[in-house]
Amino acid sequence: MHRLNVWLTVKDPAHADEIAELLREAGRLSRQEAGCVRFDVYRSTAQPDRFLLCEWWESQAAWEAHREAQAFTTIYQPQVLPRVEREPHPCELLE
Repeated sequence: MHRLNVWLTVKDPAHADEIAELLREAGRLSRQEAGCVRFDVYRSTAQPDRFLLCEWWESQAAWEAHREAQAFTTIYQPQVLPRVEREPHPCELLE
């Protein structure tokens, strides 16, 4: 299992609502991809310009394929990434 948590902070808080809608759509599309076990998008209630992506993929290969899919190439990479600070955290689940 490949798990990744990503903190995103919107550079201009005036764009936070638009980024939220883009992330909502990217999450919806990502959940339909082969190998996606879970893809959750959270918006901080304490800091509305902060978002958390929690991604669970069946494998590293599935995650790499995601980076070539529609959600990443048409929404996340061109429309979200230029407007946020990104903090990726590959993780393991402690059970």
